[in-house]
Amino acid sequence: MEASIPRTDPILVAGAGGFIGGWLVRYLHENGFTEVRAVDIKPLGEWHQVLHGVDNRVADLRSLDACRDAVAGVAHVYNLACDMGGMGFIEANRAACMISVLINTHLLMAGRDEGVKRHFLSSSACVYNIDLQRDSAVTALREEDAYPAMPEDGYGWEKLFSERMCRNFNDDYGIETRVARYHNVYGPHGTYAGGREKAPAAICRKVAEAKLADRDEIEIWGDGEQTRSFMYIDDCLYGTTRIMESDIREPINLGSSELVTINQLVDIVEEIAGVQLKRRYNLDAPKGVRGRNSDNTLILERLGWEPSTPLAVGLEKTFSWIYDELAAAESPRRAVASS
Repeated sequence: MEASIPRTDPILVAGAGGFIGGWLVRYLHENGFTEVRAVDIKPLGEWHQVLHGVDNRVADLRSLDACRDAVAGVAHVYNLACDMGGMGFIEANRAACMISVLINTHLLMAGRDEGVKRHFLSSSACVYNIDLQRDSAVTALREEDAYPAMPEDGYGWEKLFSERMCRNFNDDYGIETRVARYHNVYGPHGTYAGGREKAPAAICRKVAEAKLADRDEIEIWGDGEQTRSFMYIDDCLYGTTRIMESDIREPINLGSSELVTINQLVDIVEEIAGVQLKRRYNLDAPKGVRGRNSDNTLILERLGWEPSTPLAVGLEKTFSWIYDELAAAESPRRAVASS
């Protein structure tokens, strides 16, 4: 059973300066929520999106005092705040990823004391046992596959611990907690350079840079045969709010079940860009697990829905945005060089 959250209930989006958080603030605002508080550690100028008409704040939510200020007067919390990125970042910053456990813990503690009704945690497919993900022809991961526990080191352990914290706060203090395990979210306004980008944005950037510079080669991390599924941001937003308003108390997958190899991902982006490029495989680069896919049996059973945006459709929108961003940045440099 789903119970719609009243549009006048005050809502906090933690991590609002990030990719998914920024889109979620916009989604809630455009769907009639009148009191949205957006909080992120980054200066406003570094937020992916800043929406007018909401309560935008800069705060370090690793601090309990900052969490108390953030949740004051709030009825519902969406926690998307964490220190994370693509596989290159996760493998090199395990301790930093683990410290994000303070954010969810302190938001729950502050929410308990301030009377928060519902708390949503954006978890990750990185919680799943890595022994089940050693083959590119992976069996899609069901929610129960998180145990016995052996998640991705650092980031995966933080998310799994935070899931348990949500469950225990629900059991002990009555806060309604909801947990979605995101599977590789992508789309416009996401990170596409600098080391925190994930595979779809990284491939879109590499192909766009090659096209703009008239180069014929790009680098691929690994042998390109590792497999993943990728969820477009629109599906993520819809699924997140449906799960928040549902009666699903256990963690649930939120991801596409369209499994592709990284080479197939490159094929799609090349077709969108109208180019064919040589591929230089860097076998020493971070690769993550060999295969990962989302089993959507439970979400179909509980919500009668699953993420369904075809990868080619989402990538076309994502590539166009990244290409335009890179082309706009390139124009001033070309103007200076030709003057």
